[in-house]
Amino acid sequence: MEAKVSPPSSSQNPISNGAKNRDFLLRLEAYLARRDGVDKLLKISRYATKIILAFSFLSDGQTITPRLKSFESSVGLSRKAFRLGKFVQDVNALRFSCFSSHQDLTFSIIAYGGEGLYYFIEQFVWLAKAGLIDKKNLNRLQKMSAWLEFIGYIGSVSLKVRELKRINEDEACLMSIVKISALRGIGCAEELEKLRKLKEKKLLKRLSVVQDLADSLMALADIRDGKGRLLAPLLISSAGLLSAIISTHKNWISC
Repeated sequence: MEAKVSPPSSSQNPISNGAKNRDFLLRLEAYLARRDGVDKLLKISRYATKIILAFSFLSDGQTITPRLKSFESSVGLSRKAFRLGKFVQDVNALRFSCFSSHQDLTFSIIAYGGEGLYYFIEQFVWLAKAGLIDKKNLNRLQKMSAWLEFIGYIGSVSLKVRELKRINEDEACLMSIVKISALRGIGCAEELEKLRKLKEKKLLKRLSVVQDLADSLMALADIRDGKGRLLAPLLISSAGLLSAIISTHKNWISC
């Protein structure tokens, strides 16, 4: 049995709370403790490998090629295990969302409903690929999950675009307050801090839209079995890598 050692108290701990926020290894530990954090590192590994395989200078006769293909396939299967039970977060997100209009309600149902059903079906795709259940319906399940994922991203992008409009309105309002305060010689430190946080929020929201568009392109490639001018392997792999990097960045700064 592994002995449990209680952590030192704040008075005994040589690392203060402020230092924890800046310490790389502690931040890395917090990042790796997240399911989504590890999943996105695997996603980076997978799509970086797919980009390498997409280049023509790697022929099938080279020793490294089958190893890279095997690695890419194994990582893809491993990632599906991280989706076990992940549909619950979409159920809860839909339950506790506040809707300011009927449009927000509609887009939220499309976004969270589509993504939640996608994650739910992906559990059976993983079980089929892992060999626990019969693979006879695997192609149908994969096609269904791809459609649900694509529909979910339509709702997600729509919600985020609407939220960006609201952020822009709030930003314009704060900017006007700051300008008026500057003309009157009144301090506006609180408004400037709110404006800074609002700009950070807007940047992250824009990155989320780019991420969703990249992921929706990959879902479309799964629906069309990779057929189409805009669905070339190198482009799709690059979209996957871009999405993974953006998600990794968002998870990292939240640690």
